Amino acid sequence: MGLSGHSRALRAATLAMLALALAWFGPATELSAETLKASATPDPVERSAEPFGLFASHLTGGGLLAKWQGVQRRLDDEMVQLALCEGDPDRCASPAALQFLAIVDTGKARGGRARLGEINRAINLAIRPMGDLEQYGQIDVWSSPLATLTRGAGDCEDYAIAKFIALQRAGVSSDDLRIVIMRDTIRGEDHAVAAARLDGQWLTLDNRRMAMVEDARVRNYRPSFVLDRDGVRRYEEAPMPVLGDRNLVSQAVRDAGIETSPM
Repeated sequence: MGLSGHSRALRAATLAMLALALAWFGPATELSAETLKASATPDPVERSAEPFGLFASHLTGGGLLAKWQGVQRRLDDEMVQLALCEGDPDRCASPAALQFLAIVDTGKARGGRARLGEINRAINLAIRPMGDLEQYGQIDVWSSPLATLTRGAGDCEDYAIAKFIALQRAGVSSDDLRIVIMRDTIRGEDHAVAAARLDGQWLTLDNRRMAMVEDARVRNYRPSFVLDRDGVRRYEEAPMPVLGDRNLVSQAVRDAGIETSPM
């Protein structure tokens, strides 16, 4: 068979396979109104109540959980210190506790988004950005709020922890507070932010900016873990979208290695 005949045969085979695929799924012009309506309004993908709408599963061990539990144990001691200083400010022996209580009180005087924004701004201004290696000579040290304010410096998780506790003491429900660890896909490093839910929407409180950003608008970050009073959870992968019938036909053709061109 000559080259021309071989091309005609291959073209005929290709058209036959396409016709078979279209016959199986049905041509678009013959779809019923009900089918078109169903394709236009697919079932919504179930979303989690966690920040970023992704589901997460609890960790039962590991270094991250150990770090968070260590912070929680130190918080128990700091809560006693804060209670003593709140009850008798004149005899308070901790300037950091008085500073923290002042931030909380300023936040309490506001409501809604203004409360979140005030505490986000105040914590960002109260702490100088400084890496753990520079400050402690170690990598990835997590500090409690009073320890961070005493030093006056910290890195992203120190900001996030301080905001988490300040918002809690300012009256935000623990159910509406999280710390989210994300992967910076541009810098190739992990980053921590506090997250607060307001009117059903999660806002991220980031030490890298004063403005709060909704989780749906966060770019160039991939959420990895979420922390709250109950422990640490790992985010699961986002579900893949479902292709429509005609896309399935096109995908099947591509998977078969068939290339089409205009007649």
